[in-house]
Amino acid sequence: MGALFRSEEMNLCQIFLQSEAAYACVSELGELGMVQFKDLNPDVNAFQRKFVSEIMRCEEMERKLRYIHRELKKDGMKIPDRDENPKAPAPKEMIDLEATFEKIESELKEVNTNAEALRRNYLELTELKEVLKKTQIFFAEHGRHGIVDDAQHALAHDEGGGGFVPVTSVQLGFVAGVIPREKVPAFERLLWFANRGNTFLKHDEIDQPLEDPVSGDAISKCVFLIFFQGEQLKARVRKICEGFKATLYPCPESASERVEMLNGVSTRLEDLNTVLHQTEDHRKRVLMSAQKEIRPWIIKVKKIKAIYHTLNMCNFDVSHNSLIAECWTPVSGLEEIQSALKHGTELSGSTVPSILHRMQTKEVPPTYFKTNKFTTVFQEIIDAYGIATYQEVNPAPYAIISFPFLFAVMFGDFGHGFIMFLAGLWMVITEKKLTSGKSDNEIMSMFVGGRYIITMMGLFSVYTGLIYNDCFSKSVNIFGSGWHPSYDFRTLQKETSWTMNPADHFDNTTGPYPFGVDPIWQSSMNKITFTNSLKMKMSVIFGVSQMLLGVLLSFVNHAYFRRPLNVFCEFIPQLVFLMCLFGYLVALVFYKWLFFTAECPQYAPQLLIQFINMFLLTYTPRVMPANFTGDLYACTSIEPTSINATSQTVFFEHQQPIQITLVILALLMVPTMLLVKPFVLRARHNARVKVSMLLKVVVLKIAQHCLSMIKCPP
Repeated sequence: MGALFRSEEMNLCQIFLQSEAAYACVSELGELGMVQFKDLNPDVNAFQRKFVSEIMRCEEMERKLRYIHRELKKDGMKIPDRDENPKAPAPKEMIDLEATFEKIESELKEVNTNAEALRRNYLELTELKEVLKKTQIFFAEHGRHGIVDDAQHALAHDEGGGGFVPVTSVQLGFVAGVIPREKVPAFERLLWFANRGNTFLKHDEIDQPLEDPVSGDAISKCVFLIFFQGEQLKARVRKICEGFKATLYPCPESASERVEMLNGVSTRLEDLNTVLHQTEDHRKRVLMSAQKEIRPWIIKVKKIKAIYHTLNMCNFDVSHNSLIAECWTPVSGLEEIQSALKHGTELSGSTVPSILHRMQTKEVPPTYFKTNKFTTVFQEIIDAYGIATYQEVNPAPYAIISFPFLFAVMFGDFGHGFIMFLAGLWMVITEKKLTSGKSDNEIMSMFVGGRYIITMMGLFSVYTGLIYNDCFSKSVNIFGSGWHPSYDFRTLQKETSWTMNPADHFDNTTGPYPFGVDPIWQSSMNKITFTNSLKMKMSVIFGVSQMLLGVLLSFVNHAYFRRPLNVFCEFIPQLVFLMCLFGYLVALVFYKWLFFTAECPQYAPQLLIQFINMFLLTYTPRVMPANFTGDLYACTSIEPTSINATSQTVFFEHQQPIQITLVILALLMVPTMLLVKPFVLRARHNARVKVSMLLKVVVLKIAQHCLSMIKCPP
């Protein structure tokens, strides 16, 4: 627990790893999670390092695993997570993994290619079947000659509006095809304008939406028939169909040929459907074989890649038989690190042990805190604002209590807080089940990670909700109100709401409400004013206490690192500034609570006005009313009735000199914090420079004297 209050003591170590044992040793150190390696090759390009080929192999395996994972998600197959953490496999196992991934990827690509070709063929046959069916229906409803006659009449219509002109019987040709439904209006207009009305179009929508062979999306299409006369119009119609990406299909003119072709197409569709089902079954078998092992595969490949990245940070010795690594390690974990190195050497079969050597350095070590599942979330909150430097006091233990409590001061609802507490308690009880599954929902994962802090925030909110007597924004009368009105029932029935004065109808026999806010405030018009004032004062008190704790922790840091200059130029001015302004405000809050009772609430000072006037140096002289017989000085320090309560700025003895002194002290602390330390550091620097210059002059004089003695012997 001591490491939680202050970061672990770290040291710089040098590790000598044999080449054949380096992989296994780094793997064991990675599983331990207590070592931070330094990059000893910062100027070497990433593609010029020793193990770049192994890293590229790992990236290729990751690409194949991503492809397999994407195919699993496409089929809606969930990846099982058994909360396992396999170790990194030996380097020789990489070949087996690569072969396995290559086999699965090639099988999936082959199956997908074949399935796409089959689906494309199936789509074409389905469209051809619909074309034949719709064409058969067209000719069956109107007859071959009826449709031709309609087309001839439409084509013979005079564009100038002169009606129909007599035409002789001509042979009309037609083309049939399929086009997306949304393109039909534009397709029809272009046919009319491009061919000057010399084509006749019939179209009908396909009842069932068709499946796109590539994306698998459903698309709606229409079957169309275009009648025209002559080869020139035929070529123009085909170009327009090609421009709209309409698919043309051969359609016989005789009904018997259409029926025969329709039967053949139906038979081929049935065969294709059978082959497609077999292809999908084969694809599912391949995916199911990979589904069980893909999670351990991903972890193994990531660990292999991390190991080779770490090995790239090391240097080879002169003989190239061993690697030299430098790393930061906690002093308390040296024995565990030694055991991990020994175990890694044994796994690799090496006879030469790895050597761990502690080094002396002036570099600033990294910050390392030991956390558990309870303290991790609080440590992450603190680290989000800034990570403490090495051996500084860690604010996380204090945030374990202060953060949930400050939240509860703002939240402060018994009902909602109890619901939050139950939700957090449920996540704590079922944490094994919730943490074992890897959810894609980031919001839920964040809630599960903060389950302990949610539980504590809910529990503290229950406590503050009882103090505020707030349960789902309603008051609860548990002990019976201590306020009893003297009104009769008729008066209460006429007056639906009133502004409550606690001093008017207080029952001394019952006493005040035992715990929290009296529930009678729920029916008062000034409830919000009273409760907001109470909550704001409590927030100010706890907020200033939180700031004071932070300033005191800075003194602990300065004392630990033996920095007296920081104590006198930072801590003391900060403390004086904080206490002169905000500490005085907290003192005023307590003074108002203690000395202004219900007997004289109208004379209680408004703290905001008091705080503003404190800086403006505005003070109203005290005048004691003749008709007041109270004993409290606060209630006698009032103005005449002509002056309202907001202008009463003096309500205790010696208030003016005390406040002026506090303001002057606070203002003096600002230049002290900003200017004193830089000038002191500058003076120290100049003194060191003068001493160094003086030493150089002395050494130069001595050297000149020695040279002169050598040149001029006695």
